Amino acid sequence: MSNKNDNLEWKEVKVDHVCQDAWIDFRRCDYELPNGEVIGPVYNYSKHSFSIVVATDENGDFICVRQYRHGIDEITTEFPAGGIEYKEKSNVPYITYDNIIATEDEAFEAAKRELQEETGYVSDDWKHLMTVPANATLSNSRVHIYSAINCRKVSDQELDETEFLYVKNLPEEDLLNRIHGGDFKQSLHILAYYLFKENQK
Repeated sequence: MSNKNDNLEWKEVKVDHVCQDAWIDFRRCDYELPNGEVIGPVYNYSKHSFSIVVATDENGDFICVRQYRHGIDEITTEFPAGGIEYKEKSNVPYITYDNIIATEDEAFEAAKRELQEETGYVSDDWKHLMTVPANATLSNSRVHIYSAINCRKVSDQELDETEFLYVKNLPEEDLLNRIHGGDFKQSLHILAYYLFKENQK
């Protein structure tokens, strides 16, 4: 016997792509609620899924990067991370709801690439820690979280022309100070740190 509370799903009845380009598919939607009422506008979006790498060097320090984040208008410390390109597997030159979903193989390749391009480090010891929606309330983009330990520096940075960041290797105590009231403010990167610690037990 089904329970009336089992029906929780909203049904999309109208969608307007407010902005759809190579960076975002920002949508204004109307939804039918479980009780039949239609509400709107409800906004959601798709952006590149991305990989985060919790990386440590041969001394056990965390390999971090410092860069500006325009959402909060601050310079932050965070782990190496980067978007997973959709263009090679898509027949349209813009973001859609579906083409930003990456396989774990694609996400892992992005993680390895971003670690070396942003920091010059590589590792032979990788683990997949978790894949989750980056913001389930507003977006279907996913974050793929990896660890890479005993990293060694093999090259200089290879940054895009719009990337401005520098590498900072941090002892764990310094990293924790930045998480608790400092400049380590990316929530998914904080999650990544605690997943890394759980995996080390």
